[in-house]
Amino acid sequence: MYRYTEFDRQFVHARAAQYRDQLERWQAGRLTDDEFRPLRLQNGWYVQRYAPMLRVAVPYGELSSAQLRVLARIARDYDRPDAALLREAQAKQDALAEVPVRGGTPVRTRLRSGYGHFTTRQNVQFNWIPLDRSADVMDLLASVDMHGIQTSGNCIRNITSDERAGIAVDEIADPRPYCEILRQWSTLHPEFAFLPRKFKIAVSGAAEDRAAIEWHDVGLQMVTDTDGRLGFRVHAGGGMGRTPVVAPVIRAFVPWQEILNYLEAVVRVYNRWGRRDNMYKARIKILIKAERQRYIDEVEAEYRAIVEQDGAPHTITQAEFDRVAACFAPPALAPARTGPQAQVHRIVRADAESDPGFHRWLQRNVAPHRDPALRAVTLSFKRLGQAPGDATADQLEQAADLAERFSAGEARVTHDQNLLLPWVREDDLPELWAAARKAGFASPNIHLLTDMIACPGGDFCALANARSIPIAEAITQRYQDLDELHDLGEIDLHISGCINSCGHHHTGHIGILGVDKDGQEWYQVTLGGSDGSALSGTVTPGKVVGPSFSAAEVPEVIEALLDTYRTHRQPAAEGRTETFIDTLRRVGHEPFKAAANATRLTEKEAA
Repeated sequence: MYRYTEFDRQFVHARAAQYRDQLERWQAGRLTDDEFRPLRLQNGWYVQRYAPMLRVAVPYGELSSAQLRVLARIARDYDRPDAALLREAQAKQDALAEVPVRGGTPVRTRLRSGYGHFTTRQNVQFNWIPLDRSADVMDLLASVDMHGIQTSGNCIRNITSDERAGIAVDEIADPRPYCEILRQWSTLHPEFAFLPRKFKIAVSGAAEDRAAIEWHDVGLQMVTDTDGRLGFRVHAGGGMGRTPVVAPVIRAFVPWQEILNYLEAVVRVYNRWGRRDNMYKARIKILIKAERQRYIDEVEAEYRAIVEQDGAPHTITQAEFDRVAACFAPPALAPARTGPQAQVHRIVRADAESDPGFHRWLQRNVAPHRDPALRAVTLSFKRLGQAPGDATADQLEQAADLAERFSAGEARVTHDQNLLLPWVREDDLPELWAAARKAGFASPNIHLLTDMIACPGGDFCALANARSIPIAEAITQRYQDLDELHDLGEIDLHISGCINSCGHHHTGHIGILGVDKDGQEWYQVTLGGSDGSALSGTVTPGKVVGPSFSAAEVPEVIEALLDTYRTHRQPAAEGRTETFIDTLRRVGHEPFKAAANATRLTEKEAA
């Protein structure tokens, strides 16, 4: 993973010291709330429904074991609300209706503290840290090269990428050096500190898009041209929210050396023409949707001016690329203990044949690696009684232990809110499986129904219309049978508590969106969304099933959709059953829509 330079460290520590000074001036009354608000937001400090929320940047998802341990310490020692505040918040939650579960215990949120939350954009959030302790937390983060810079505000946010970057077998080139160069270019960029709206960039270096690049303000796909030159295909104008838009290609090829010059033009034109009078129409997706070719023409003109008139000041030289790339040298790993690789493979395969649980884990949680002696292993954080993406202090410590023992001290936050160990030797897989199972991270559910994405929703977020966590828990409670989950196969279920779409409901094969209906929580269901991964295929937003459902109806709707899938699916080639998304696309939405709407309760039952 990237190794911070001395300049990087000085920068982060200076920013932490600057924030402490701002906090102290606010506490002393020398800064008003309005004056302090943009200063804390620039460092990732929000104020949410009940308490402050901190968003910590994890550039392109990489975490060291030392960083995980500091995140665990923050969760344990600082993510602690005042007891009276927690009682007050819990009383408000208790006033909300339970979500019934057929054959199970009705779900009601129990607010907890002392944990971190992995987001779909590879950040980590904390929900209960008091502002008067925030400067101490910033110092702790800086001690392990972490911060919250530009995780909020109308600026270029955390640069995200494929969790398998640098190790994927389908990789065209390692995108991480380019991500880091983008991070350095965009951090405190003097021209882009106050954009019309927030701006998100994702980069993929592989044939399969595991970074959902077409759902970002800018998505960069590494490609080669007809002469074999390496560069980027540039998508721009993607986004979810009220108006889901798949980012079109605005330039088929930009040489890698020129990508900063081109992005400078992309953001300058957006900064010039993006709407500032209406925050709901301020994202670049609205501008490009309205002005498509005119926008592209202006970007090209700006790009030519940057190159021809300004002398292409942001060109990446080979020396600069080599300097940054050297910070991503792969770790030195000890050789396999059990002999040549072919022998290792035979031993692991024999273990799998004798243990069905280990075999299933290998199928679902273990992915191939560019180095045939290594594997990429996903630790599942999705479990009964725990919100998707949440990790307690103890779990963060346990993940750090596993990263140190089995993955050269490195883990990565995935788009699906889990952790991935990128440097696992194949002969360590049996031992890792045993250790992960003991820690509770070995559920073989990756890409299955219970490996769902969900935002914190109305339990914490001030913007949410409805709760996400009880809905996720009700569905998880109903589908605990691993045999049934594996029979259902790969399904993306995504849940958002409001139209801002932090749970990426638009991209779910099944999407659930919390909506407000006369002051009550209701849920809109969508079908057929895709994020562009191999599982989902062509990128597209889901289509709404019909009028919204009550919380009590949602688990029944999911069951009806899955029963419809079982009825209509066909055996696929090579003995594999047709997936949910393929069945949906083949038979169309109508059978699913009819089944979902047939679950509607009477007004009395819904109450």
